[in-house]
Amino acid sequence: MEQLAMNFPEWTRVAEVELVYKTTVKPSQRPKINSVKDCYELLKELWNENTIEMQEEFKVMLLNRGNKVIGVYEASSGGLTGTVADPRLILAAAIKSLAVSIILSHNHPSGNLKPSRADEELTQKIKIAASYHDIRVIDHIIITSEGYYSFANEGLL
Repeated sequence: MEQLAMNFPEWTRVAEVELVYKTTVKPSQRPKINSVKDCYELLKELWNENTIEMQEEFKVMLLNRGNKVIGVYEASSGGLTGTVADPRLILAAAIKSLAVSIILSHNHPSGNLKPSRADEELTQKIKIAASYHDIRVIDHIIITSEGYYSFANEGLL
C-alpha cells in the first residue's frame, strides 16, 4: 500500500474538508425574531457596551426556517471608522450553520445611523450572493448605543 501512495503525483495530496454542525442549545431555547426591535435588542446584548462607540464590528445573525436564532457570527472587527466584512466568510458561516436566512448588522461608533454608500453596496453584494444558495438576507441593521437603522424598514432591501 505504501508503494502505491508513492506513485501518485504531489498535486494529488489535498486537505480533507469536513462540515460539522454542533449545538448545545435546544431548539425550544433559541430566541425567535419577530421584529426589527427584537433583533436590535438581541444584538445590543451581544455588543460590548464598552466598545460600541469606539470600534466598528460586523455581525451576522443566522436564522432557521422558523426565524429562530441558530447563532451569531462575528464577521469582522475594525477601527473607529470602518471594518471589512468578507462576503465569502459570511456565506460560509451561513451555509455551515444551515441557515435559511440571515440578518446583517454593524455598529457606527460615531452614533450616526445613516448608511454609507459602502454599506449599501456590501448589503446588495451579500444579498445577491446569498440568493444563489437560497439564503435570504432579511435585513441589515446599523446599531448605535441609542438606536438602530433597518435597511428593510427603509426599503433598501
